[in-house]
Amino acid sequence: MRLNRFLAAAGVGSRRHCDQLIADGRVTINGHVCTDFSAQPAAGDHVKVGNKLVHSERKLYVILHKPAGFVSTRADPNARDTIFDLLPPKFPRLFNIGRLDAQTEGLLILTNDGDLAQRLTHPRYKVEKEYEVTLDRPWEPALAPKLLAGMMLDGERARMEKVQSIRMTRVRVVLRQGINRQIRRMFYELGYEVKKLVRVRVGHLRLGDLPRGHWRPLSKSELKSLQPESRRDRM
Repeated sequence: MRLNRFLAAAGVGSRRHCDQLIADGRVTINGHVCTDFSAQPAAGDHVKVGNKLVHSERKLYVILHKPAGFVSTRADPNARDTIFDLLPPKFPRLFNIGRLDAQTEGLLILTNDGDLAQRLTHPRYKVEKEYEVTLDRPWEPALAPKLLAGMMLDGERARMEKVQSIRMTRVRVVLRQGINRQIRRMFYELGYEVKKLVRVRVGHLRLGDLPRGHWRPLSKSELKSLQPESRRDRM
């Protein structure tokens, strides 16, 4: 793990703050100042910020059923409830992989594993995210091709991978993009208002029957399913 990620995962501060500490020469590895951002501390190395020894945190992987009304940030200037209020205070510093807007519910993954976070959020990996959408009026399946073909949002083509009717006003959709409020905006362009939005799957990981507002650790098999195939074979 790169030095700045190591420090951030250990709770020293944000990635940007850790970058600044490294650039200022305040970080040492085994007694030697290290200003190389790409340095990777090995197991047993003594990493210090100033005179304080930094201990690497155990890796933690958590799935959370985010309720509506909670924001996906650690601190909100409007003092709203955040997803981190739903986790035990004893947990190491975690960050969420991807975000859900305040009124969207469903599956969030939280971890201190920066490599996994990059794997699941980087556009080149095209990880699928599945949602159940409740609309303000009956869905017209004949409009599905417009969602599949896509429309321009924020200067890029926003499109859905799959669109499936569930009930009169409920639709299941799959995305491989992460444009801001993409689902709500795409349905709005077709004359619909999204009344409820729930993310039920990320990759092979499903929300299942986890109650709203609750969390649980990922199982070994679930964690393995989120890894690239080259790493799965070694786990």
